[in-house]
Amino acid sequence: MRYFLLSSLLGLALFTNGCRSVYKGLKPVAGDVNCIRQFSPQFNATLYSTQVDILKHHLSGLLFFKQMPDSSTRVVFANEMGFKFFDFEFDKQGNFTKHFLLAKMDKKAVVKTLKQDFALVLLHPDLQAAHMAADSRYRYVVVPTGKGNNYYITDTACTQLVRIEKSSKRKPAVTVWMQHYNNGVPDTINIRHEHFKFNISLQKVEK
Repeated sequence: MRYFLLSSLLGLALFTNGCRSVYKGLKPVAGDVNCIRQFSPQFNATLYSTQVDILKHHLSGLLFFKQMPDSSTRVVFANEMGFKFFDFEFDKQGNFTKHFLLAKMDKKAVVKTLKQDFALVLLHPDLQAAHMAADSRYRYVVVPTGKGNNYYITDTACTQLVRIEKSSKRKPAVTVWMQHYNNGVPDTINIRHEHFKFNISLQKVEK
């Protein structure tokens, strides 16, 4: 009986902790949500050495961000021999076009995941419904989405981007780090999915 009671209490505690939002401690604060615009990468013709790990599969190659004359951005990933994995486009309003995706990868869930990941990297969120929040260490620009929020997390003065989190109501689902900006372009970009193995790592190639 005692064992059953202990097990029940432990299960209840785990259930309660599992349901607790990691964002519960955030407090609304005043501030300009547009401050995160400064962290939008200024891709012109930027090349990254890229590693992709998805479940048991590994891809490596070069990923190219190219700003087009109409202000759209092309995102092209190919291996070192020029074999193309995907070719996407985001227009200046954020609308997405799939120009090419390798047949083995051309699944609805894969397209949706890659679209959302690179939309976070390009950092052109609709801030009309956004608000500012904070905890003891960071400022958060909170952008509501259909299933949760996107959090753009900065230092308290909004002078440095710490990370981006795409979340459910309770916890992050995707985390993006963009670091070591040089002339508006991050030298390193890392994308990590929290609930299954899907990681993308990019290191800028110096010309």
